[in-house]
Formats: sequence, C-alpha cells, structure tokens
Amino acid sequence: MLIGNVGADPEVRSLEGGVKVARIRVATTERSYNRQTQEAKEFTEWHSVTLWRQLADFADRFVKKGSQVFVEGSIRSREWTDDAGNKRFGIEIVAGDLKLLGRRQDSAGGSGGSGGSGEGHGGSSGGYASVPQGAAQGAAKPQVTTQEPLDDPDDLPF
Repeated sequence: MLIGNVGADPEVRSLEGGVKVARIRVATTERSYNRQTQEAKEFTEWHSVTLWRQLADFADRFVKKGSQVFVEGSIRSREWTDDAGNKRFGIEIVAGDLKLLGRRQDSAGGSGGSGGSGEGHGGSSGGYASVPQGAAQGAAKPQVTTQEPLDDPDDLPF
C-alpha cells in the first residue's frame, strides 16, 4: 500500500487485442526528526506502478501529474537486457486498486476527496474514486463513494 503523488501524467498504451496498460511514477516521502541534532530529514522514494485494463483506463481519464493517489498492489521484480546489452533489474508495483485522494478541486472530474481523517490531505472530506482490478468490463466508469472522517478512534473499522 502506498500513498503518494504522481510525478508525471500516466503513460498509457493499448496492446494487441485492445488491452490497456498504464504506468505511473509515484513519489512517497518519509520524514524524521532527530531530537539530539534538532534536524528534520526527508527521504523521497519513487515507485513505478503498472495498471492494467480498467485501472489503466481510470488512470488515463482521471490521474494527472500532481494527483495524490492511494495504490494497493503487489511487488514484482523484473530483469531485462537493454539496447546496449547491459543486464538491468527493476522493481515495480502491479496495482490491484487505485484511489484518488486530495481535495475535490485537485482531482480531475471533481471526484477526489479524502478517504480518511483528512490529516495531511487538506482536511477535506468527501468521496474517493476507485476502480478495483477485478471489476467487470462494463464497470470502467469510476464509482464515487462518500465517506465521513473518523473523529473517534473507537470508530475505526479494524
């Protein structure tokens, strides 16, 4: 599971047979504070995320550079030989679910919103757009669900 910002517009392709695939780059940032030196440090990591079929279509229509997203998926490693004959190795996330986060006006199509307590997401509440990987072929249109922020820790669903 990742929450981060998209670094560029999605790269979308259609394979033979009409299957759509998209790739996005998501930046996640960890912050730490050293009390002894009173220094704050940030570490940003970039993740390659591959989206297939309905998720690729969703990304093509609604995700753009700067969008804040929640990605749930599995890690895959792959090895290949580049044009110069060098062996290359890469890690990618194959998305099983993708949700747009952030304020409504920040999201394309007006379907954004915070899916949690609003902390770190501009304090906005609203819905989120989600297209699970196993969705039926006719369900390419994102569904928008409204979710109220949780004010009481006893209301957490786990």
